[in-house]
Amino acid sequence: MAPKRVLTLWNDEGLNNQDIPVLRKVSEEIAVPFDKETKQQIQALVDSFLCRDDASGLAAPQIGINKRMIIFRNKTGDSDKPLTMDDCDVLINPRITQTRGEKVTAAEGCLSCPDVQVDVSRFPEIKIRAVNEKGEKVSKRYLDWTARVVQHEIDHLDGTLIVDYEGNLYYPKNKQALIDKIFKES
Repeated sequence: MAPKRVLTLWNDEGLNNQDIPVLRKVSEEIAVPFDKETKQQIQALVDSFLCRDDASGLAAPQIGINKRMIIFRNKTGDSDKPLTMDDCDVLINPRITQTRGEKVTAAEGCLSCPDVQVDVSRFPEIKIRAVNEKGEKVSKRYLDWTARVVQHEIDHLDGTLIVDYEGNLYYPKNKQALIDKIFKES
């Protein structure tokens, strides 16, 4: 299956008014066992992520699928090797069931918010209940960077993006006019 285009809040011309409603919509739960359409949507998410070397994770709404599923790198590995499913976790209908530690603030980027980073506070340890891509129930614990990525991707399922956080906004100087235009329009 061909990778799908990642939806963005804006491009160099301004706001992407067609993409915004999809990115802002709360995603639907997925019925288990999976039907044929759901299996195709899971494969589309996997294919769209595996071909990227510029992302730590991807949520279904980012590729126009309004379903509660995410994929992300489950370890930091050799970036010279192609990404495989062994390097990733797919979570369907993920729920954070436990958080631990004091929130840690760090700058996050997002494929759907190009050219910016925002300081976001996240828990350093989380426990998740979900279903994997095979339809099996899973309970997993994630720490540090991976916990941050999972929380970021789950935000997408609820229509929340990094620009919704109150943290500092970072962007290249050559994007000042675009940033001024975007945040004046929104």
